[in-house]
Amino acid sequence: MRVLVVSTPVGSLGSGRGGGVELTATALVAGLLERGHRLTVLAGEGSRLPPACSGAALWCEAGVDQPSWQHRHRDAPVEIPVDGVLPKLWQRALLHQAGFDVIVNLAYDWLPIWLTPHTACPLAHLISMGSVGEAMDAVVAAVAQHHPEHFAFHTAAQAGDFSLPGAPRLVGNGFDLTRYHFAPSGDPLLGWAGRVAPEKGLEDAAAVAADLQMPLAVWGLEEDGAYARRVEASVPAGTIQWRGFLPTERLQQELGRCAVLLNTPKWNEAFGNVVVEAMACGVPVAAYARGGPGELVQEGTNGALAPPDDRHGLRLAVQRALAVPRAGCRRWVEQTCSQQAFAARIEAWLEAVVAAAADRAARGG
Repeated sequence: MRVLVVSTPVGSLGSGRGGGVELTATALVAGLLERGHRLTVLAGEGSRLPPACSGAALWCEAGVDQPSWQHRHRDAPVEIPVDGVLPKLWQRALLHQAGFDVIVNLAYDWLPIWLTPHTACPLAHLISMGSVGEAMDAVVAAVAQHHPEHFAFHTAAQAGDFSLPGAPRLVGNGFDLTRYHFAPSGDPLLGWAGRVAPEKGLEDAAAVAADLQMPLAVWGLEEDGAYARRVEASVPAGTIQWRGFLPTERLQQELGRCAVLLNTPKWNEAFGNVVVEAMACGVPVAAYARGGPGELVQEGTNGALAPPDDRHGLRLAVQRALAVPRAGCRRWVEQTCSQQAFAARIEAWLEAVVAAAADRAARGG
């Protein structure tokens, strides 16, 4: 297939501002290239593709980044900034749609979903978040009523946030496991990774680390500096080790040194990429039983779960996770989250989208 992948308008690929969508984009593009498809990626100016995606063409558009829905009120209206990159991406996608068999949208935004019944080329949406806004919930529900096959989700917990006409298509996520090296043992160090922002719950991980008298290494883009300072001030000096946003090669090297990774989201995470990245290095995960991580973490196999927002329960989960065999964590990832398995699921979904669109056209719908 000739596939056009339209990336997130929240930030350029490689910047870290797009969060987990950037990793998903890489795995999707590289995996489909391996399966013989022809890929073009359309993204914000300044984007760059990793070597694994070098077989894809990269088109870039300049413009103002789109505000993320997860940082807005649930009843917020649809918003597009002046000179926004979102409409520019879709203007170009529509201009060139005749050259593709299917368009894959990675943006969690209203405009591309609304466009679904109006494009000549089938438009498929890999939804990257759960329910965070009423406008988004409404457009997903409305379009899914007549085009259900055009949507895919990472986990059942995420898909359950939306009003869908039938069982959702679940594709998980994928990782190039050659980039993650198994560490058979770890240091007396806890880890936490993600955007440093209130919805990620870093304060709970810091409190548990302080309670256990273990240092907490923190990786990720500091999105909210005031929040980061508040968290740091809430625990004894030296508890938090700020490591910053790192490329995968360096991140996995440092992650592998951890005894346990903590995952503490305050909202319904769609998947939980860093959870799998840690497990790929052999690091068990202690997580709140919420959203995607609540599905990924298997008690006793690759980590331990705690009731959401329960710091005492999280401390107990850390202690149980310390006893989980690290080889089992890596084995679980190999069996469920490889890039190859993910690409096969994506391919099957896109083939279904193309077939459904052809059938609809034949019926005059």
